[in-house]
Amino acid sequence: MSTASPTAGPTPGPTVTPAVAPDTDVPRPRSKAGDPADRFFRGGARGAGAVVLVTMTLVGVFLSVRAAQALGDAGWSFVTTSAWEPDSHRFGIAAVLPGTVLIGVTAITFALPLALGTALYITEYAPRRLRRTLVSLVDLMAAVPSVVYGLWGFFFLQPQITGLARWISTYFGWIPVFAVDGADPRDPLAPATVYTSSTFIAGIVVALMVTPIACSVMREAFAQAPPGEREGAFALGASQWGVIRTVVLPFGKGGIIGGTMLGLGRALGETIAVVMIISPVFFFQPHILENGANSVSALIALRYGAASPLGMSALMAAGLSLFLMTLVVNFIASSVVARSRSGTGADA
Repeated sequence: MSTASPTAGPTPGPTVTPAVAPDTDVPRPRSKAGDPADRFFRGGARGAGAVVLVTMTLVGVFLSVRAAQALGDAGWSFVTTSAWEPDSHRFGIAAVLPGTVLIGVTAITFALPLALGTALYITEYAPRRLRRTLVSLVDLMAAVPSVVYGLWGFFFLQPQITGLARWISTYFGWIPVFAVDGADPRDPLAPATVYTSSTFIAGIVVALMVTPIACSVMREAFAQAPPGEREGAFALGASQWGVIRTVVLPFGKGGIIGGTMLGLGRALGETIAVVMIISPVFFFQPHILENGANSVSALIALRYGAASPLGMSALMAAGLSLFLMTLVVNFIASSVVARSRSGTGADA
């Protein structure tokens, strides 16, 4: 009788332990020593930043020390007095500070659409072979001296723009900012001098000076729009303008705001071109089309040469107010630009 041997199962092989994937979430420790070139660059960058901060602090301290005499003499009336008579102890920035803001706002009103349209054309519509040339031409505008803009505005723009100022006053004079006191815009024999040397003309000239700055920031923001979202919008049938409206503009919103505010900070401190165009007045002039305007920078440039010791201190106080105002505007603009570059404000 034969005995059947039990069927043997498969012989078990050696046990294989699965490999454990490295934890990719743990950052690799950096070497503290670093490359000598990296240490040199890091030290140079920190030194340059420290120099800028120290310089700005010293400028503020210098203006504060020189303005102490005038601020102690005038007190809070320095921000409520319109007259500028330091020798009579009557001086303040109640007239020139609003004039500075009006010129800056007028400039940005013209510069914003100009810079935005230029930036969009260069990044979205211009042929690739022409973009470098267009960028160079726009950036070249920033290299033109202020006095050249002032001469152009005084001798060419001012005679040509009075007709437009009269037309705006005729049809929009019911808006207080466009009203012109003491002139009938419908009278063809009315003198045109009432529309010259105004905030409107100075604002247009300053707008051309700040456009390259705003355009540069906007152009950089638009160029960083995600290509995947562009292609996705085109794949869904969007037109060129549809891609700009739904992808480029929302992504570059921070760049638009930051570039506009950087341009405003530049416009607030413009001096030579404004001095050559405006007719200085020391009362609040809310009508931008009417003859007469003033700004803090123009006040300093016009009164610096013949200022007494107290008058010089008063000019330093006016400069301190302008310094603080532009510092705040530029700080906010830099924060917005940095936020847009990091992509934080890209979601829309």
